[in-house]
Amino acid sequence: MKMNINEVLRSIKWLLIPYLLILCICLAIKLVYTREEIYFTVNGLNSPLADFLAPYATDLGNGWTAIVISAILALFSYRKAFILATAYAVTSISAQILKFIFDAPRPMLYFKDQLNRIHFVKDVEMLRVHSFPSGHTVTAFTMAVIFTYWSKNKAWGPVFLLIAVIVGYSRMYLSEHFFEDVTSGSVIGVIITFIWLYWLDNKAFLQRPKWQRGLLKPHPNPSPKERG
Repeated sequence: MKMNINEVLRSIKWLLIPYLLILCICLAIKLVYTREEIYFTVNGLNSPLADFLAPYATDLGNGWTAIVISAILALFSYRKAFILATAYAVTSISAQILKFIFDAPRPMLYFKDQLNRIHFVKDVEMLRVHSFPSGHTVTAFTMAVIFTYWSKNKAWGPVFLLIAVIVGYSRMYLSEHFFEDVTSGSVIGVIITFIWLYWLDNKAFLQRPKWQRGLLKPHPNPSPKERG
């Protein structure tokens, strides 16, 4: 069944509405405070518990997470696996292109003369370049939009959004990215994923019965019309 753009918007509104509110707050913060003020405020709010949890939280936005989830979905639905895998590919490639265009320094390089002021989490590999935008944040928001789109209970939308926000915050907490990188990453993830969902999920081939099955899901019995 072909969905119009308003139907796709309605299917993710429980994520989109609170996200737009958060985005407005982020833009206001950016207008009021400098990059340095935001960075050192976040970096100063550290604790042993957060040091322990942040690396695990950030892994939720890792590309391998999207790939593993796509593989699991393939057991039950080729359509869902294909949508998630291609959405991840499109948003990730977009983020990588922007990273090389801007070639922005990460906090480790940007504050190279102030490293004694920075709290670093032990055993975390510190990257130095290609800071903008945050790829982990892009992936986290891509998955949040898609899972909200699929959820029958749309109340899960804010939960998926919260997980994506935590991933973005973890990128700042670990000193891998700046506030601007994370905010922009969220915008890229939401907008490109929405466009991709609207375009791809309306393709006729994805509505065919064979795309509704998975490796562990038996092929649906064909209708008399399909059997000819």
